[in-house]
Amino acid sequence: MTSREDTAPFRTFILKVANRCNIDCDYCYVFNSKDQSWRHLPVRLGVDVAREAGRRIGEHATTHGLPAVHVVLHGGEPLLAGRRQVAELIEAVRAGVPAEVKVRFELQTNGTLLTKAWLDLFEKHGVVVGVSLDGPPTANDRHRLTHTGRSSSAAAVRGIELLRDRPHLFAGLLAVVDLANDPVEVHDFLASFEPPVIDFGFPHATHDDPPHRDNPDVPEYGLWMSRVYDAWLSRPEYRHSIRMLEDIVALSSGVRGAVETLGLAPPTSIVIESDGTMEGVDTLRSVEEGASRLGLDVFQHSFDEASRHPKLLHRADGMAALATKCQSCPLVEVCGGGYLPHRFSAAHGYRNPSVYCADLEYLIRHVQDSLRASGWDAHAPAGQAP
Repeated sequence: MTSREDTAPFRTFILKVANRCNIDCDYCYVFNSKDQSWRHLPVRLGVDVAREAGRRIGEHATTHGLPAVHVVLHGGEPLLAGRRQVAELIEAVRAGVPAEVKVRFELQTNGTLLTKAWLDLFEKHGVVVGVSLDGPPTANDRHRLTHTGRSSSAAAVRGIELLRDRPHLFAGLLAVVDLANDPVEVHDFLASFEPPVIDFGFPHATHDDPPHRDNPDVPEYGLWMSRVYDAWLSRPEYRHSIRMLEDIVALSSGVRGAVETLGLAPPTSIVIESDGTMEGVDTLRSVEEGASRLGLDVFQHSFDEASRHPKLLHRADGMAALATKCQSCPLVEVCGGGYLPHRFSAAHGYRNPSVYCADLEYLIRHVQDSLRASGWDAHAPAGQAP
């Protein structure tokens, strides 16, 4: 069990720049989930909040000797805050962090509002940009429509094409898996934009509100991602990474992964809402009202205090926080029990296997079998007999 003295420091700070969005994704955990707290939060994050957040980030970095921190400008749709406001927020955060600590800024957007003027601003302030897109128009428009029910695809693609002209600003693409879409078609379409990274994520679901499946007896999401893995490997000209798949490779070899959806390493990110309140995993909004709230804010509390909050300590407890089935599973070092929101049930809290347990098992074994076939030997990695 993790003690209150040895919690890992935060390294990623997610600032909710805007609490509105210009499109209406039906799976959005901010606006279309059980938690509707966005209705009571400021529409935009104020410069006063950013200034105090920057001071707290600087304080945390100094306390823990961090050489760099990662600040993500998020939403809603952060570009709705406007260029002047975003520039002031960046400057306010940076002013609070000691000069010797590198601040890596990233902005996550749906891409529809990107313009050359925005990219000029990001160039000036050293901000890289990730774009959410679920695939070609037919795939993307299953869930990512405007508030009037129109396609958002063409506008998003225009934004991505602008980013391609400045590849040093292009952080990558983020896509949500939908079984109705062909995985190879989706992957190859996203790969055609030459992103450095493609992040695939499973739809947020719980045991009380399980994910859609055509056949509950088949690990359909694992099969879907396995086909993505095969497509990715089949073309040697591909240079992009796929974070979920690379993490499975790394964790299977005993190396720590980069995302908190896999593995047993303690998460190191925290959310700062537009009013300055702190949240743990904001995707917990898909679980129940208030699941992500800590009752802390940057004006009165340090990030060290947040790291010791009971809601975050159970995220850091590793194996001890998992269901009994997970603790005895040979793949646990790789899957880590699955992403925290996907473990939830009202009956047992987070002490359940992931709703994607069978999918993760299928995918992990598919990747490991592929690695073994290519001569991989990681000295009996997790899930494999020595």
